[in-house]
Amino acid sequence: MVPIAVLDACVVYPAPLRDLLIRLALAGLFRARWTEQILDEAFEALRSRRPELESARLRRTRQLMCEALPDALVEGHLGLVEDLGLPDPDDRHVLAAAIHSGAHWIVTENVKDFPAEVLADHEVEVRTPDDLVLLLLDRTPDIVIDVIRRQAAALKNPPHSFDDLLETLGRCGLGRAVTEIKRAVRERRDPSV
Repeated sequence: MVPIAVLDACVVYPAPLRDLLIRLALAGLFRARWTEQILDEAFEALRSRRPELESARLRRTRQLMCEALPDALVEGHLGLVEDLGLPDPDDRHVLAAAIHSGAHWIVTENVKDFPAEVLADHEVEVRTPDDLVLLLLDRTPDIVIDVIRRQAAALKNPPHSFDDLLETLGRCGLGRAVTEIKRAVRERRDPSV
């Protein structure tokens, strides 16, 4: 069974992390889910914090995400929102999407906004992106490392080496995962890195 994870807006926002999570989902390591509201939040944050980014470019990025993972969009979940209790009522739609889609995890940096005791009632767990990548690395290290290699190779403007991308991902909150990836690569004594 391939686990399902709802990606919160805060993990869709940083481009390198978003790209990695989509690539890991495309590799079949988990099934990514999001909603229009999650995408709206992520792309509104991008617009406000990065005004130099053209609206057309942001729309294109959003479109490419949805084309890459056509089954990722969760709909029909909003009827659950009112009955859910979370510290921040604005996060209820994320939990509703998780419940409606049968998700195992909500992937977010805002762990405190999704108390374990509330999520347990719905058989959902909260994971940081670092936790998720560590779990996937533990289960399928070769695939995770290969996905990151391919992600680095795809970066052209500017180009990134594998190590450059790892440093970037570390700054995006994947510190523990990056440490473990580097350790795994050293242990394999892989000369291609």
